[in-house]
Amino acid sequence: MQPFNEKTSSSLSPEIIRTLARVSSEQSLQGNALAQAVVNLSRLFTTERAALPPRYLDDAAHAAAYASYFLPVNLSKIQVLLDELPSDGERETPDRPMAVLDLGCGPGTGSVALLDWLWHRSPEHAKSLSVLATDGSLAPLQDTKRLWDAYCREVGISSEGLRCVVGNLEHPLKGDLGKQIVRGGPYDLIIMANCLNEMFPVSVDPPAERATVVAQLLPFLAPHGTVMIVEPALRQTARALHLVRNHLLKEGVCTVYSPCLHEGACPALDRPDDWCHEERPWQTPSAIAEIDREVGFIKDALKFSYLLLRTDGRTIVPRSPQTFRVVSELRELKGDTRAWLCNELGRSEVGRLDRAASSANSELEACHRGAIIRLEGIQRKEGAVLGRIPVEGMVEIIRPA
Repeated sequence: MQPFNEKTSSSLSPEIIRTLARVSSEQSLQGNALAQAVVNLSRLFTTERAALPPRYLDDAAHAAAYASYFLPVNLSKIQVLLDELPSDGERETPDRPMAVLDLGCGPGTGSVALLDWLWHRSPEHAKSLSVLATDGSLAPLQDTKRLWDAYCREVGISSEGLRCVVGNLEHPLKGDLGKQIVRGGPYDLIIMANCLNEMFPVSVDPPAERATVVAQLLPFLAPHGTVMIVEPALRQTARALHLVRNHLLKEGVCTVYSPCLHEGACPALDRPDDWCHEERPWQTPSAIAEIDREVGFIKDALKFSYLLLRTDGRTIVPRSPQTFRVVSELRELKGDTRAWLCNELGRSEVGRLDRAASSANSELEACHRGAIIRLEGIQRKEGAVLGRIPVEGMVEIIRPA
C-alpha cells in the first residue's frame, strides 16, 4: 500500500464514478426530490441524531440520498485509510486471496471502496478478493450486491467474491452470521464504516458495549491484519470512539496502528470540548457538486474519525517522545504560529514566534491536521502550558496528511 508522499486531494477513480452514476440513475429520486432527501438525511446524521431510525436505509428516500451523496464521500474516506496501511508485500501469505469482513456494510461502502482500490494497484488481488458483507437488514445488502456487481461489470471481472449475510451486528458471533464469520476467517481486513456509533444507542455504556463487539472480532483477524473503524467527525461520535479505544487498550487485546502515537488514555477526553478528527482535501465529483449547489452544502473535504487496530504491535511510524501527530490546523496569530500536538506525553500546544523562524523549523509552516512530525528543542517556561519552538528547534514532517 502506498505511503503518503505529499498533501494531495483524494479523488474517486473514473471507474467508480461511472459505476456510481449508473447505480444512482436507477434510484427513484432525482432533481429537487433527491436534494431534499439529502438535506433530510444530513440533518438526521448531525443535529437530529436522536431521531435517526435504526434501519434508515430501508427507507427508499434515505437509501437514494445515501447512494447519491454520502456513499461517494465515504468511499473516499475508506481509500484514504487503505493508503495508510502497510504494503501487501508485507503480508505473511501474499499468494492467498485477501479475505475481508465488512461489518455493517450499508450499501457496500467499504467493500466496493476496497475492490476499486485494489483494482488500481493489484488487479490480480482484486480478482481474487473475498468479502463477507454483513448488515442488520436485507435492503442495504441488496444495494451492496447491486453496486459490487455493477463495478465488476465496469472493469470486466467476476463478481463471485462477495457474500452477503443478514445478522445482528451487536452480537455478530451468534446465529448464521457467526457461523459465516468463523468460516470466512482469518481476515486480512475487518471494516466497520460508520456503523459502530449506531450500535447500542440505549445502552447504559455504549462505548463499552461497542468495544466488546470489536474485541470479539479480533481473534478472527489474520496476524498481519487490521481492523478499520471509521466514524463521523462529530464531537459526540468521535469522543465515543475515543472511549472505545480506551476500553480496548485497557484490556490489552490490540494496539493502535494509526492515528494514535501511544497506547495511553486518549488525552482528547480530558476536556469536554475536545475531540480528535481528520480533515483531508477532496476533489468533489460533479454529481456531488451539483447537489451542493442545490442545497447549499460544501463537500470539498473528507472529515472523519478513525482507528486502525492491529494485534501484531505494528505502528504507522516508530514512536518516541519527539514524534507527534498534529491534531489541529495551524493557527496564524499576530507574530506567532501555533498548533496542537499529541503523543505519549499527552495533548499540548506549541508555537513558534515569527522572529524564531529558521531553516531548521521551517517545515512547521507546511503542517496540516493529521501530519506526523518530529520536533526537537521545545522550550516551556515553568508553569507554562504553551511550548515554544526556538530558532534552533527542529521540525521535520515524517508523514504528511
